[in-house]
Amino acid sequence: MQSSALFSAVKINPPPARVKALYTANPSTVDDHNHMAASNPKWAQKTITLPPHRRGCHLITPKIVKEIKQDLSEFKCGLAHLFLQHTSASLTINENYDSDVRDDTETFLNKIVPEGRSAPWKHTLEGPDDMPAHIKSSMFGNTLTWEFSSSIPITDGQLNMGTWQGIWLCEHRDAPTARKVVVTLNGI
Repeated sequence: MQSSALFSAVKINPPPARVKALYTANPSTVDDHNHMAASNPKWAQKTITLPPHRRGCHLITPKIVKEIKQDLSEFKCGLAHLFLQHTSASLTINENYDSDVRDDTETFLNKIVPEGRSAPWKHTLEGPDDMPAHIKSSMFGNTLTWEFSSSIPITDGQLNMGTWQGIWLCEHRDAPTARKVVVTLNGI
């Protein structure tokens, strides 16, 4: 009891958080209902077909940026949402520099999700790699707007990711197939 009394008597005042506002409405663009009158939200959407990739994790940031560059340049501030239209591949954001990270991730996934004829899966109609592919897809997800990863911020017409971050396509099947990603941009 003495220690809790001691700790309750100590007040810690954290320093104030510093927030840098990139885009704010100036008084001349705010109407009577406190809405930004001059900054109308914009939307853009494009479906990108990725070429077939061998099994494993692949950096696709350059391909995505190339395909959306023109639309992306029209946004000062916003969010990019990526949705993969498949259940046996996944999207994630991770290391973009050292390809060993992608190889190690594939090794990890193969180690924790058993595969082959001796695996305990009932769903084998599409081959012994199909059910493990569905499980791996569920682990990473098929979108970059799920609870473990947020949408990618857009700042001044560019995807605002960290220096070492890149968008990965994780192909979980043995037979390479083209994959479709729907990219939706919204912002001002």
